[in-house]
Amino acid sequence: MSRVSVSACLRSVPVLAALAMLAGIATAACAETVHFTVDAARNVTPISRYIYGINAPLSGPLANLTFRRLGGNRWTAYNWVNNASNAGSDYIFQNDDFLGGGDTPGGAVIPGIGNARNRGAGLLLTIPINGYVAADKNGDGDVRDTPDYLKTRFRKGRAVKGPPFTLNPDPADKFVYQDEFVNWVKTNYPNSQTAGTDKPIWFSLDNEPDLWAETHLAIHPDPVTYAELVKKTIAYALGIKAVAPDTMIFGPASYGWAGFVRLQDAPDANGRDFLLYYLRKMQAAETANGKRLLEVLDVHWYPEATGGGVRTTAQDTSPAVVAARLQAPRSLWDKSYREVSWIADDYLDGPINLLAWLKQKIARGYPGTKLAVTEYNYGASQHISGGIAQADVLGIFGREGVFAASQWPLYDDEPFVAGAMQMFRNFDGNGGAFGDVSIFAKTDNVADTSIYASLDSADPNRLVLVAINKTAQKIKAVIKLKNAPALNSALIFQLKGLSAKPKSAGPIVADLSRFTYAMPPFSVSTLELTNN
Repeated sequence: MSRVSVSACLRSVPVLAALAMLAGIATAACAETVHFTVDAARNVTPISRYIYGINAPLSGPLANLTFRRLGGNRWTAYNWVNNASNAGSDYIFQNDDFLGGGDTPGGAVIPGIGNARNRGAGLLLTIPINGYVAADKNGDGDVRDTPDYLKTRFRKGRAVKGPPFTLNPDPADKFVYQDEFVNWVKTNYPNSQTAGTDKPIWFSLDNEPDLWAETHLAIHPDPVTYAELVKKTIAYALGIKAVAPDTMIFGPASYGWAGFVRLQDAPDANGRDFLLYYLRKMQAAETANGKRLLEVLDVHWYPEATGGGVRTTAQDTSPAVVAARLQAPRSLWDKSYREVSWIADDYLDGPINLLAWLKQKIARGYPGTKLAVTEYNYGASQHISGGIAQADVLGIFGREGVFAASQWPLYDDEPFVAGAMQMFRNFDGNGGAFGDVSIFAKTDNVADTSIYASLDSADPNRLVLVAINKTAQKIKAVIKLKNAPALNSALIFQLKGLSAKPKSAGPIVADLSRFTYAMPPFSVSTLELTNN
């Protein structure tokens, strides 16, 4: 294709930028100008350290993350006594030893616990509550081919055994007790259940129960009901809290929108909003039992936004999909942004504004409950568009007060996701991190750019910005700081399309109360401002 020039001054729509880049069109030198306003005295809010998480080991470029989750379909039928598991439809409904751990009780979780604690990170463990866990590790295919398989290939799960507990239960026992597992965790990792610990181990009540009848139909063939899920949530939460009263419990780990609103068309939905129902029932359970049994509302979010009919969670990097992916994070917060998806078009007939929508549920149903997004993925993890979306999401989670979040890798190698996380957690290769206090930051062009700003509670003369350019051209950002300390030096690090590793772009030495920064095309920039 011949290369032609398109004046950058004539465009301001991201889809045109994506078309230009991906079609091999060179943009002219004229750069767009945006204005960023940062005010250190407005919207001053702590950033939870647990939003920088992943459902994978904390190692390599992910070593500086602060939260890990051991979750997913594998854990719905995990037997902690002998480490047998069954991934359901994810892998031929087979009982096997995929999770490892040998025959040592809790062996499959020991490496994950050690990994998180060695990194100074929080950890979320999954507690099966569906009713059955795998009995064996035979690896002989679909368990449903075995006559009377529920009795011969599974053990019944129970919420409560009560003391005395043992750290070495009999694998032949027909019951597997989850309060005994919590005791195993508490005994082997005695500081993990203390209020205020910096390396907590918390508990999630299963994984995507709204899909059990699809993913785990061998052990739960009927759709879960509102009443059943609440009953099991309360029973298992009471068992956990009896052993570890200071721990946090996450639930219901719902898979997505249809789960949020109707529990995947549960038989007893009767038009009721599921999450609101769930939260109100958990508030009533606190009143009845004299203790909080749910600390964190836990949801999963895989965007349904599409570009050219293709979902943004794919690896597709065609122009329309890239353009949609770069805008998709706005559906987390922007009440003026309407994505192209069945949720926005068919259900809401308008913007999603997900985080505010969930916070409203909490305010109406169970005030004081925290919010977590323990699975999410925006696609194109091997492309700069995936890195930009990931960075945008982290900035949004911090600014909007999300308590915990853990990205779910859809592929073994997701370099630009890792690079985006480093822009918040290790941008300089020496542990440099975004601050722990969010402050007001605004752009005058939310379609083309994002800006996030933070202070460091340990260093009053340090301010860190993350600036995002979602277009195929350079953008001149005019940055104005208000009510900030006198800052005169900035170190700049960039994530761009040619490399998934953050690179130093040199310093700025000047009065930084108002300055200009040239943002590269399709990039994430971290600016560490100090007073030297």
